[in-house]
Amino acid sequence: MKHSGEFHIAGIIPARYASTRFPGKPLVMIAGKSMIRRVYEQASLALDMVCVATDDQRIHDAVTAFGGKVVMTSPHHQSGTDRCAEAADKIAAVEGIIPDAVINIQGDEPFIRPEQIDLLASCFNDPSVEIATLVRKVEPDDDLKNPNHPKVVLDLSGNAIYFSRSVIPYLRDVPEAEWPSRHTYFKHIGLYGYRTDILKKLTSLPRSPLEKAESLEQNRWLENGFRIRTKVTVWESIGIDTPEDLERVEKIL
Repeated sequence: MKHSGEFHIAGIIPARYASTRFPGKPLVMIAGKSMIRRVYEQASLALDMVCVATDDQRIHDAVTAFGGKVVMTSPHHQSGTDRCAEAADKIAAVEGIIPDAVINIQGDEPFIRPEQIDLLASCFNDPSVEIATLVRKVEPDDDLKNPNHPKVVLDLSGNAIYFSRSVIPYLRDVPEAEWPSRHTYFKHIGLYGYRTDILKKLTSLPRSPLEKAESLEQNRWLENGFRIRTKVTVWESIGIDTPEDLERVEKIL
């Protein structure tokens, strides 16, 4: 489903060249197409307004070459959220429309499903939603303790209470091996949506204690009183963080 009409949602794909673990990652080729192109094309199946936000001329030129939209942003941003905020202003100048909401699409997930973007976008049908993200139920064979897979606890309305690299909640008097079968744990899927005015506020917040503790920026938003609505997706995200990840994906293809 394409999202257009009176409520305008922009999909922004932050893309840096200077990745510590995988320099030049957005431009690596996967079965004949660059990673950034694959992300862009998948996002374009769900959204009318899609744009790459980068600080590197090589990425800018590559996106332009395949006919995509791209804006140059500062090289000094600390996070993709900050880069999205600057890009939202620049998109408004290019498109002639200020987007009502922005979806931050990870630039290293070339197989992101349009259905996931649709699901996230649907959160904004509720006018009270400020920020939205996706979660997935942890399956029995998932590595629940993996600190690279943040967990999230939800309130009864589906809003996030807290994000942690640790296993939360702790099940008292239950053997750890039984935890996944005795409680529904949720893993965070790092796709974010924000109303544009809220996005501007988020970028002005200083780093917070819980953000520093977990190295998870979404905890800063919660500590400052913002609410994060979640929707449950059944699909896993396939991110490519290292050359080894790329090799595994190429074998699947």
